[in-house]
Amino acid sequence: MNTESGASPCARVRVKICGLTRPEDVAAAVRAGADAIGLVFYGSSKRAVPLAQARALRDAVPAFVDTVALFVNAPAHEVDAVIERVRPDLLQFHGDESPEYCARFGRRYMRAFRVGAPGLDTPQRVLQACRQHMAASAWLFDSYSPGYGGSGLALDTALLGDVLAAADRRPVVLAGGMKAETVADAIRVLRPYAVDVSSGVETAPGIKSADKIAAFMRAVSGA
Repeated sequence: MNTESGASPCARVRVKICGLTRPEDVAAAVRAGADAIGLVFYGSSKRAVPLAQARALRDAVPAFVDTVALFVNAPAHEVDAVIERVRPDLLQFHGDESPEYCARFGRRYMRAFRVGAPGLDTPQRVLQACRQHMAASAWLFDSYSPGYGGSGLALDTALLGDVLAAADRRPVVLAGGMKAETVADAIRVLRPYAVDVSSGVETAPGIKSADKIAAFMRAVSGA
């Protein structure tokens, strides 16, 4: 199986720390070397942040670290408001958004897929769904749960077989159950472009641990 997921053999694996709610956690992520921080704009999430708080967090992010805005089936006007007020570098669509919806904002976007969900329960169906989003800057793979992300559950990587073997795949981002103890093995086996962690570096939903972030980054670098 070809598992070089859009990156050359010498390329480093990028890291996104998602679900940030506090300035000190942004600082810890940046200090540890994270490439991106994620802000959640999904009201049902315990990690959701209002616009004013999100803008303050985004303003704390220095140059060369991206801010990613995560949405789940949001009305277009809510996405427009976040773009105007927060000025994210990248949009992440984590629900059931169509390719047309994702493209309408004229911004780079990452499309998430909850692997194992109905309709995403075979390698062939996963790749078929992904190929509807060839305009995406990356395909992110999370585990399936009744909610939308942040469950801490690991995904069934066997369902990514066809994606990893596809020559036309977009850069692959692994999420779902990522933590310091497991991320190195996942990187060695699957060779993703990037990994995305949220609950794996938390002490409570939305409350990150600087020590856990640092340990996670060390594990990624060691892989």
